[in-house]
Amino acid sequence: MLNDTIINAERELYLTLLELAQQQPIAYEWLKQLPTWLNAIKDKANYAHAPAYQASVARLPTLTVNNVDLNSDTLTIEASLNESERKQATALLKQLMPWRKGPFQIGGQVGNDESGIKIDTEWHSDWKWQRVAPHLGELKGRRVLDVGGGSGYHGWRMAGAGADTVIIIDPSCLFYHQFMAIRHFVGAADAHTYAHAKDRGRYRTHYIPVPLEALPAHSQLFDTVFSMGVLYHRQSPFEHLQQLRGQLVKGGELVLETLVIEGDANTVLVPHDRYAQMNNVYFLPSVAALIGWLEKAGFSDVRCVDVAVTSTEEQRKTEWMTYHSLADFLDPNDSTKTMEGYPAPMRATLIAKR
Repeated sequence: MLNDTIINAERELYLTLLELAQQQPIAYEWLKQLPTWLNAIKDKANYAHAPAYQASVARLPTLTVNNVDLNSDTLTIEASLNESERKQATALLKQLMPWRKGPFQIGGQVGNDESGIKIDTEWHSDWKWQRVAPHLGELKGRRVLDVGGGSGYHGWRMAGAGADTVIIIDPSCLFYHQFMAIRHFVGAADAHTYAHAKDRGRYRTHYIPVPLEALPAHSQLFDTVFSMGVLYHRQSPFEHLQQLRGQLVKGGELVLETLVIEGDANTVLVPHDRYAQMNNVYFLPSVAALIGWLEKAGFSDVRCVDVAVTSTEEQRKTEWMTYHSLADFLDPNDSTKTMEGYPAPMRATLIAKR
């Protein structure tokens, strides 16, 4: 028997935007484009694997879920799995490989994955959240946009931190369906629980499969906007920063995490060809230069709250991501450098106000 997970999630997204539009008319512009956005990501002409991904999500077994912990480092759906359900769910989830952002656990209990399915993703995205979370403004009750949110791991953590609404955007067909697979098991566990609210029972975590530039400009709908691991992929970083600013309410908070290098306010690395074997990396500024970029883009109260060198424990090959990973992209004789001779990946998190 097939489930209606994707249909239900898309309906909840529509109703959430409709409710928002009654308060913020700019959201009607989002609603006008929503059918096109959602149809495009499932069109085989655009994405050859889309029908297979949809089928994998639709065939996931329906479990009796006891609890969903959106605050655990391994996002855990506590449920009992019989052997048949375990084999079925594992096989279907593996059809959505590679899993890059997580980790997730389906079945078992928090801290005990022996009876569950542990999706050990390429990235320990929980480590990034641990670095970022202590420096965030209050998320409880806020409307949040997560740009380039991948499989949705951080978006779920934002909901776990109490965000009123989280909208994740990312144009990846695979990531969209990975999010839907997790949504299938989460069910309504992230729904509003206000005793008298008209949106009681409405999902709080949503996914729109588009890039930032596809959104109506200057929507000014969000109290907090996250852009983590995106800026260095943009050919025009200033345009990206301005687009982020346009989605924030006045006084809203930007959380920006990106690759940086050491240096002064004039230091920016522009890789000649590839960086750590990625051919879509364009600009790696120093922290000082990045602060200047944010101020030039119109942000204020800019501060760097964390700088961390990415380790091969944080990003690595796993059973759920079997392709090359960070260890394969570093100089085998000097792990402080990439294969191309550039400084190894180092990431900074900056927070700023609109």
